[in-house]
Amino acid sequence: MSTIKKMKFKKKEFSTIQLIVIFYFSALLVSTLLLKIPIAHRENVSLSFIEALFTSASAISVTGLSVISIKDTFNNFGIFLLCIILQLGGLGVMSLSTFLWIMLGKKVGLKERQLIMIDQNQSNLSGLVQLAKRVLIIFISFEFVGGIILGFRFMNYFDGTFSAFKHGFFASISATTNAGFDLTDASLSPYSGDYYVQTVIILLMIVGAIGFPVMTEVYEFFLNLNKRKKFHFTLYTKLTTITFVLLTLFGALIIFIFDSHHFFSDKNWHQSFFYSLFNSVTTKSAGLATMDINDFTPSNQLFLSILMFIGGSPSSASGGIRTTTFAIIILAIIFYAQGKSSVKIFKRELLNEDVMKSFIVVTTAALLCIFSILVLSMTENGTVLEVIFEVSSAFGTNGLSLGLTPRLSTFGQILIIILMFIGRVGIVTCLLILRNKDSKEKIKYPKEKVPIG
Repeated sequence: MSTIKKMKFKKKEFSTIQLIVIFYFSALLVSTLLLKIPIAHRENVSLSFIEALFTSASAISVTGLSVISIKDTFNNFGIFLLCIILQLGGLGVMSLSTFLWIMLGKKVGLKERQLIMIDQNQSNLSGLVQLAKRVLIIFISFEFVGGIILGFRFMNYFDGTFSAFKHGFFASISATTNAGFDLTDASLSPYSGDYYVQTVIILLMIVGAIGFPVMTEVYEFFLNLNKRKKFHFTLYTKLTTITFVLLTLFGALIIFIFDSHHFFSDKNWHQSFFYSLFNSVTTKSAGLATMDINDFTPSNQLFLSILMFIGGSPSSASGGIRTTTFAIIILAIIFYAQGKSSVKIFKRELLNEDVMKSFIVVTTAALLCIFSILVLSMTENGTVLEVIFEVSSAFGTNGLSLGLTPRLSTFGQILIIILMFIGRVGIVTCLLILRNKDSKEKIKYPKEKVPIG
């Protein structure tokens, strides 16, 4: 048998889900090696393999947790490499690969479309190539415009045009990809009083967390404004957008209430408004901060952990269980309490399979995080709240931390890497790895009720 036939035979052994995981692992290893090369580092700086692996995993999963100082470790070339890795993580390995494939004049086949479908968490194969192209164009456009705006603004903070625009474009990329990395070692705290910068960053974070299909549908809506045909948003976009907005507003309100007599006690209304709103948006997955999270009360820190566990929207740069999963769980509970056997919203009925999948995702994610919290509580030198916050941040690919990240042991770093990877790839994708190709049930048994609750 020839070498080519052997390669084809081996390729057929892997399912689409397994190939996605392999591609992400490959991207992780390549990124680790790139960040490890000496020409990417500042003078007299050495980066261990585990530090490079952790940074790479954090960048590929667009989390932002870091055991090193980005500004003190990487030179301009290293920062450029990090930006490329952030794009890879934010857009998705398959989406970026598809665009490059199209640029080379190659045809996107069925296998590639299946990979894009899994990577972007879509349910059908139609329009995937168009989705990948539009996502890339919209994403890059927002990053570029955001980088220009922030670059000019940062001229008030940095000496020299190059330095200002370097920080501007990095902040724009970090916010849009929901990565949470920074070049200041203080996140966005230097701009805690600059509402212009914060507004731009908030908009960019929303672009990255709201979901790629939502962005493309909004784009199509504006294209159809001059046409007589009425444009209809999909159920996904309606449910995602409303859940995202409600969670953001509700989150901002609770954040303010929990610290109204503590952190916000000496703040005026506009300071309280921006601190509350920014923290509510950044917990969707961005991980950028305009303050020290340790200044919040423990109850607020725990609430932020819950928001990070939920994360952003599906098919976005976010992690966590995702907003639609949370919405379906709440709706299912409400409809069940009302004695209804199905979930209906916006004149549509949800599939029972999607409802069951939502409960499976939440249960699996909760068990995974609880197990990680128990393990890290024994192996790491941190309080239980610090561990809960760290685990939620890693799984939600957020990047916020109470200061435990730099103190993590090698074992703790590996466990956090696994959580970041699962949070980025998704619970469903990870569970489907275990599924056989022939998963149809061949045997059926009589049904019997079991008391529950």
